[in-house]
Amino acid sequence: MEIKVLKQKDNLLVLNIKNTDEVFVNTLRRAIITEVPTFAVKNVKFTKNSSALFDEMISHRLGLLSLTTDLKTYNLLEECSCKGAGCAKCQSIITLSAEGPLTVYASDLKFKDQNIKTIHGNTPIVKLLKGQELEIEAVASLGKGKQHAKYVPANVWYKGYPQIKLGNVKNAEEVAKECPVDVYELKGKTLSVKDHLACILCGACVDIADPKGSVEVTPSSKDIIFYIESFGKLDPKEMLEKALDILDEKLEDFAKAIKKA
Repeated sequence: MEIKVLKQKDNLLVLNIKNTDEVFVNTLRRAIITEVPTFAVKNVKFTKNSSALFDEMISHRLGLLSLTTDLKTYNLLEECSCKGAGCAKCQSIITLSAEGPLTVYASDLKFKDQNIKTIHGNTPIVKLLKGQELEIEAVASLGKGKQHAKYVPANVWYKGYPQIKLGNVKNAEEVAKECPVDVYELKGKTLSVKDHLACILCGACVDIADPKGSVEVTPSSKDIIFYIESFGKLDPKEMLEKALDILDEKLEDFAKAIKKA
């Protein structure tokens, strides 16, 4: 297996994984989405709420906020020494006290641990009119995407490396214009591939090519383009490494179970 980084920018990591198969990359994709722990608001205690929104609605909005995640400091509740009772090793306290007229934003939340913070601080939570108050204490903890969607760390997908074969295309200009992602370019009247990676395998070029079969586009089953678009909770490379560690642990557990069988 050979891995090459094609793009690493902001919260996006694009890899080219060669000599692999779709079973492995899909297993890796599912591990990132469902098994890599991230921080999210677990529960909320309301002391005051005279806003127009019910407690449950505000709790829901708080739960879907993207929070930075510290996997080195915090433990999963089920793996913590407190056995899920809740302590500084597995959860962080968040407070908020506001009085209208104003709009309460995610950036108004106060975190006991300064290393935990909201990623999109301009996310509105609730609008308070004059005299309306909101006072809460929330608990954020680690969880996994298989437990709730709020813990999912990223959007992860893959595609087979586009294999494009060009014959004697008579309507080269028409084919180039039909492509929605600008894969082709014209050199005189000859059609050539400008960017293989941009291809989304839609088949629009294949459908209008004259003669039929002069353009062939097929995805490789052994050469995969793997995309990780983080929601900001974790760096894409960190969640990839964590997912691989989790898969290693599961394989070790499986091997032990086989020996006992």
